[in-house]
Amino acid sequence: MTTPANDFLQLTGKTILVQGVANRKSVAWFVAATLEEQGARVVYAVRSDERKQSLASLLSGRPVFVCDVEQEGACDRLAAEVAAAGFAPLHGLVHSVAFANYREGFQTLADTRRSDFLQATAISAFSLVELARAFRPHLARDASVVTIGISSLLVTPDNYGYMGPIKAALESTARFLAKSFSADGEVRFNVVGSGPLKTSASAGIPGYLESYLYAEKMTFRKRNLSTQEVANVAVFLLSPRSSGVNGATLVADAGLGSNYFDKEIIRLAMRPEAGRPPARNQGTSGQ
Repeated sequence: MTTPANDFLQLTGKTILVQGVANRKSVAWFVAATLEEQGARVVYAVRSDERKQSLASLLSGRPVFVCDVEQEGACDRLAAEVAAAGFAPLHGLVHSVAFANYREGFQTLADTRRSDFLQATAISAFSLVELARAFRPHLARDASVVTIGISSLLVTPDNYGYMGPIKAALESTARFLAKSFSADGEVRFNVVGSGPLKTSASAGIPGYLESYLYAEKMTFRKRNLSTQEVANVAVFLLSPRSSGVNGATLVADAGLGSNYFDKEIIRLAMRPEAGRPPARNQGTSGQ
């Protein structure tokens, strides 16, 4: 394996499992590709055999395992297979998995069905617990575990529905796992709090495009967050250079969460007519 000319992140030769690649737009794919650029060996876990087949060209020549976290025991099987294939100990785990049932359109939290909430919680939050527990015997003493969350748990976007509380559970889960694993090692758990991204998964959220475009206006730079920028934060958290960060959420949102009083947003909200083109004269033409 070639060592990068500037190995500041000290990831060369590290073995890291990335779970959740769906396509080229996935956060997980950007994280994995960046890890490989930094000299790490990446082991992939995808949801199904069908997903593995669809990613055959993208992940050609790379180790790919199947793990549907919705199925009880799937993470245990994954850990056993990865270890048996000789990839342990792992120096890092990436958990980039989320699911919500929006097939029937938007549902408020109050209208959410129990089955939908429990399914989304199992896949999006509790799977981190199962993944960490399954790989605990196969982690390096100072391994780093990173999951992908959202930039703010205080906002209440209408179209996000019940996933807001579930992402809050994911963030809390990471902190409690950090405490649990500290009893017998230095394995770290952190969250990347990502602002809105243009991914295939986000496209399935009802009304997401308008929210995405609004978020862009709220950033300091008036340019939305890129998936690569989120991946960069995740890769830093996976590296030994972030050894002092544990049980934390690093927010990557291009300033979105600090720009509530942007003057242009205020102008449009308080004087919407100022943003409209002048009305044409509706009088009768003299010609």
